[in-house]
Amino acid sequence: MAPPKFMGLSGRPLSMMVSAVATTGFLLFGYDQGVMSGIITAPAFNKMFPETKDNSTMQGFVTAIYEIGCLAGAMFMLWAGDLLGRRRGIITGASIMLIGVIIQVATVKDKNPLAQLIVGRVVMGVGNGMNTSTIPTYQAECSKTSNRGLLICIEGGVIAFGTLIAYWLDYGASYGPDDLVWRFPIAFQVIFAVLIIFPMMFLPESPRWLLSHQREAEADRVIAAIRGYEEGSPEAVLERNLIVDSLRASGGYGQKSTPVKALFTHGKTQHFRRMLLGSSAQFFQQVGGCNAVIYYFPILFEESIGTDHNMSLLLGGVNMIVYSIFATTSWFIVERVGRRKMFLIGSLGQSLSMVITFACLIDGKEMTARGAAVGLFTYIAFFGATWLPLPWLYPAEVNPIKTRAKANAVSTCVNWLFNFVIVMVTPIMVSNIGWGTYLFFAATNACFIPVIYFFYPETAKRSLEEIDIIFAKGHAEKMSYVRAAKELPHLQPEEIEGYARKYGLVGHGESDSSTEVGTIGDERRDVEKNFSGQSGNTTNSSDEGLPGRGPGPSVVDEGGVESGFGDGVNANRKADN
Repeated sequence: MAPPKFMGLSGRPLSMMVSAVATTGFLLFGYDQGVMSGIITAPAFNKMFPETKDNSTMQGFVTAIYEIGCLAGAMFMLWAGDLLGRRRGIITGASIMLIGVIIQVATVKDKNPLAQLIVGRVVMGVGNGMNTSTIPTYQAECSKTSNRGLLICIEGGVIAFGTLIAYWLDYGASYGPDDLVWRFPIAFQVIFAVLIIFPMMFLPESPRWLLSHQREAEADRVIAAIRGYEEGSPEAVLERNLIVDSLRASGGYGQKSTPVKALFTHGKTQHFRRMLLGSSAQFFQQVGGCNAVIYYFPILFEESIGTDHNMSLLLGGVNMIVYSIFATTSWFIVERVGRRKMFLIGSLGQSLSMVITFACLIDGKEMTARGAAVGLFTYIAFFGATWLPLPWLYPAEVNPIKTRAKANAVSTCVNWLFNFVIVMVTPIMVSNIGWGTYLFFAATNACFIPVIYFFYPETAKRSLEEIDIIFAKGHAEKMSYVRAAKELPHLQPEEIEGYARKYGLVGHGESDSSTEVGTIGDERRDVEKNFSGQSGNTTNSSDEGLPGRGPGPSVVDEGGVESGFGDGVNANRKADN
């Protein structure tokens, strides 16, 4: 019997389609970030919206009000995300963005067009906030652990390509008639929205979300389709039960929405600390000045370096090419170099780039000011290679399965809140303190370095379950979590449960109900026994597994459990061999 299909696809092609739609969502995100930069000072735009002409405060407000909408969308998903689901959340978000685009491009002169533009940008922002809160979680729950870092880094890197498209489209449209100059770049977003909405109508829901709502028949069909299994096969049944075990152990099975208070717990799970780590990464990304450069690159060149509008647009487009090229480097180094080193290298590089920029602007001479362009180019290169993707990856890794959706929504809220602040104040800072703007960003980037060095544990090449053990080890042994990550050896699947027992993560659960956990263990052993009998493999189901000793219970890392695909079965087969 053939595997079930969605959109006529199953197995790897279906997984690739899921990734393609998720990536399109972040391409639209990047396009939104760049589209206003080339039109906010365009004569045609200022003619239609005269309030923005030579008014840095209004320019900042029109650009930044979008972030308020994004913040509202992320906060909505914090409350309703677990109820709405991943698939419907993405469809709803993209549909709202489509409505926002239509509101903006339908503005009419002498009919209060600025108010309509602002409303449209807020509406579009709500949709984008919903998508940026949901897409990384959906992608993670439809991916194997081995692809986790790469896929989310690709999503982050694609933001740069969206911004690149926006910059060059702005530049090309600047040669057209007045309406084309600003209406067409905004309307172009409809294409991305449609490419998200229609495929998502036919793609599967996250199996983890389905099982958390006890919709097991649908989850069985999704697991079989996305992994290329026959429906009801031993592999599909085993993976379904592994997800259920994980949800029960974390208190999420049958619980349609994780309570917000779960984010503020401490103890061996360290939910609160882990939420702060993920949120701080998003905070640092914004106050480091990335969107000051991305949104206002042409304005920075016009006001700080003295180029004309056309040359500023052209240089902005070149800068975005550099941005996109360096954004792809993270795809190849994120697992080799590690998260901590990339954070540290990026912070140092961005700080020194801002030092170059402000130093070249101090004397106010035109020739010297051109050196500031070098600083802005090197800044965007360092940012694209490091701080662009990592703040989207780190929260998805560092937060545990029970609080991951809500903690990711919190970190996204932090991103949009400080995105608004920076985008709002940057043109005002440039107008009033000039080169001091870049001195401020140089100092803030330098301040990130000690925080990352002392508080950010390394997560590269770790299963999500190993990351749980890192925090439990640090809590139990009263040591730095950075040190705990360094001291904990990379664990084989058969070793993980022994360490989890040692640090109290297995055998007690979130509810400390020995009966519940015992039931989970019995169910898992029954499934493994049945699977072993049908596949011809033998699986050790002893409860005596200890760190460093013989094979204990068959264990699946949480990455496989969370996504529900493949890793668990592979881990058991490797252990058996």
